[in-house]
Amino acid sequence: MKIKVATIFPEMFSTLDIGILGKAKQKGLLDLQIANIRDYSADKHKKTDDAPFGGGAGMVMTPQPLHDTIKALDSEHKAKRIYLSPKGATLNQEIVERLAKEEELLLVCGSYEGIDERIIEMDIDEEISIGDYVLTGGELPAMVLINAVSRYVDGVLGSSESTSEESFASGLLEYPQYTRPAVFEGMAVPEVLLGGNHAEIAKWRYQKQIEITRQRRDDLYQKILPTLEKDKKKKGKKGE
Repeated sequence: MKIKVATIFPEMFSTLDIGILGKAKQKGLLDLQIANIRDYSADKHKKTDDAPFGGGAGMVMTPQPLHDTIKALDSEHKAKRIYLSPKGATLNQEIVERLAKEEELLLVCGSYEGIDERIIEMDIDEEISIGDYVLTGGELPAMVLINAVSRYVDGVLGSSESTSEESFASGLLEYPQYTRPAVFEGMAVPEVLLGGNHAEIAKWRYQKQIEITRQRRDDLYQKILPTLEKDKKKKGKKGE
């Protein structure tokens, strides 16, 4: 998968060279290209921002450097172009899985008070936010999106179960996880996980997912509730 990023702070993306994503890059599973918007500025001082028309606090990123960066990175508009913006749709699992099916992404990171609206109209396909709060720039949201999407690229994770069984993949939060020792500081691992009965383990984990989701994220629970009720009715009929 190809992911290109336009930013004025390319050094921030050095964190993508470590851990799972770093290994994926080394294996050629991820092709990450980070471009410095300042390199495309026609201004002799490589300026990328100016005061907003109409007045107001802060500065706005000017259109020329952004437009030229985007054109240089994606001249034929093969990539899904995304502007990381607090005005965008909130990133969720559905969006992550949809974007993971794209062959190429181009992420545009704004700074200051945002970017010139004409760039959004001319060059951007989609705006995405990572939450209802404001950051100093789009770099951290871009890294969050890259991390989330990359996990669905074949080979990046060691097992496909890592994505199929985790939180949100099924609409429910993840079940509790335990490892050795079986008893730590007087706290024991649930007995069902030690017995080797995989059917019972699966049942226990599913019930825990339901309980945790209901307790912590009622919005998710309400979405999945019709499906849970259907499953319950089916099981009831089988037991008749």
